[in-house]
Amino acid sequence: MKKVFLIKYGEIALKGLNKPYFERMLMQRIKTALRDFDVLSLYRSEGVLYLEADQRHSDEAVIAQIKKVFGIASVSIAYETETDIQKISDTAVQFMEELMRHKDIKTFKVSAKRGFKQFHMKSPEICRQVGGDILRQINGLQVDVHEPDCFIHVDVRRNNSYIYSEKISGYGGLPLGTNGKGLLLLSGGIDSPVAGWMMAKRGMEVEAVHFHSYPYTSERAKEKVLDLAKIVSQYSGKFKISIVNLLNIQQQIAEKCPEDEMTILSRRFMMKISEKIAVQNHCHALITGESIGQVASQTILGLVATDEAVHIPVMRPLIALDKVDIIDISKDIGTYDTSILPFEDCCTVFLPKHPVTKPKLERILESESLLDVEGLVEDALEDVEIEMVDFL
Repeated sequence: MKKVFLIKYGEIALKGLNKPYFERMLMQRIKTALRDFDVLSLYRSEGVLYLEADQRHSDEAVIAQIKKVFGIASVSIAYETETDIQKISDTAVQFMEELMRHKDIKTFKVSAKRGFKQFHMKSPEICRQVGGDILRQINGLQVDVHEPDCFIHVDVRRNNSYIYSEKISGYGGLPLGTNGKGLLLLSGGIDSPVAGWMMAKRGMEVEAVHFHSYPYTSERAKEKVLDLAKIVSQYSGKFKISIVNLLNIQQQIAEKCPEDEMTILSRRFMMKISEKIAVQNHCHALITGESIGQVASQTILGLVATDEAVHIPVMRPLIALDKVDIIDISKDIGTYDTSILPFEDCCTVFLPKHPVTKPKLERILESESLLDVEGLVEDALEDVEIEMVDFL
């Protein structure tokens, strides 16, 4: 039996005349994800992608990589056969025997789908034929249409048909690179890596900027951020991260501005610097990990005061999520254990005891006028450190 991976997508199917473009981008991303594997063939037909990989690679290893490609709804390990009912039945019997060698299966259910509508049997007839042959040829099995131990899916196509059991869920979304590029403000916390991952899931390529306050923050804190970036790159691909020292700006704010405005004023400088880096790197938007009301600077008035600092769009994919929701995603994508390592970041430096939670924009602008804003921004940009991040 010839084994193939059936790769199905969801949202791409709704793209109308643009669907071929999204399919090509998805295939390109799959090839990139499997660049260390021997791919024998990858092609698309009738809304499904078919992948054949060298048998030296384990199925689990191939699927682990495919699942990280955004745009994929599910992956199934399937056996290919001719579109002939007897060949379909024979393959289903062999497939069931193979499954029973690895799992304790007592009950099953057959499900059939006719992608090839001209096939001479309808779906219920296919189910009866295949299910009956399995019952006759394999002892100890029963049909259970409600809670079976195993599903046998039959996908009838024009040229070939496919038998499979499991549908392994992917992350869905859209293929990377189909929705422009954004610059992620990446800290060492839980939220911002998740925010970058979520925008990549919507097809946006991601670059990053990280702010530190060395020597108040350590080299190990910077290494933690690079480790987080490498984890995100498993999904978003290789990207550039710009590393900026914010210490001089924070010292100037602490010296000349009200203490309770430190966090908001620092955030405004981060946004201004990020905007310039974004423009230089042809990014179309900024991405932050802010969730409304989570901390003092993320109240609605705080976000208004922050947004006023830039003219570029600001994407906040976590804006309405609870912290528990964000933690769940971070655990799923593998960033959580690194995010909770106890290394400080620049946001904890000069942290006011009682930060303003309802900042008035006119007062913030008045305080900011006490600083050489353009000069401080340009000085920070002169010493930007660049790192290229890749999961390999």
